[in-house]
Amino acid sequence: MKESKSPQGTPPKLVNRRDNRKSTFKSGLTIGEKREKLETANEREAARKKDKKKKTTRVLLTTFGFMGLVLLLICLASSFFSQGNNEISPEETTTSAEVSKPTAEIIDENHTADNSKITSRMYDYIGKVEADLRDLGYHVIKVVIPSGSIRVINVYLEGYSGYIKMTIDRGSAVSAEDTDRMLKYLASIGISDYQYIDVRIDGRAFWQ
Repeated sequence: MKESKSPQGTPPKLVNRRDNRKSTFKSGLTIGEKREKLETANEREAARKKDKKKKTTRVLLTTFGFMGLVLLLICLASSFFSQGNNEISPEETTTSAEVSKPTAEIIDENHTADNSKITSRMYDYIGKVEADLRDLGYHVIKVVIPSGSIRVINVYLEGYSGYIKMTIDRGSAVSAEDTDRMLKYLASIGISDYQYIDVRIDGRAFWQ
């Protein structure tokens, strides 16, 4: 290989063409590999960010949807209870109280001198029984609370000789219906004179 001089007269450094090509080739591969690795890492990072964003969006949508459903249920429940409360007006409440107020004579043998000691539950029950029997065509003329009892009442009906034993632990309407059945049954078998009819037990009735 001939040596050449530069225009300034300094001889250039000699380099083997094969080594020069090999160096350039290897250098080119190294740059390409680094570039490819860098692009792949960026793509992966971008994909991760995209997936993370999708997951976050999905969680937010689910949360908002659940909250909206809960609010809707609360609104529906509030509306339902509001309608239920509005169905009963003050006038209807007053009318119901007047219907349940007893008009018959009440005698409490536990407190003969003072009937004011009758419990509110007993008082209300007597009023309901009187109204229920009136609906069935009977007129209550007197109610006696026997001595030693706080749950039993003896109901006297106009036109009937005996009385009806009832307990406030049973529904007033059920007791009135059982009374009606017994009176009709006794009439059907020709019995009109009896001391009492007992309708205190569910599904059974007695007379004496």
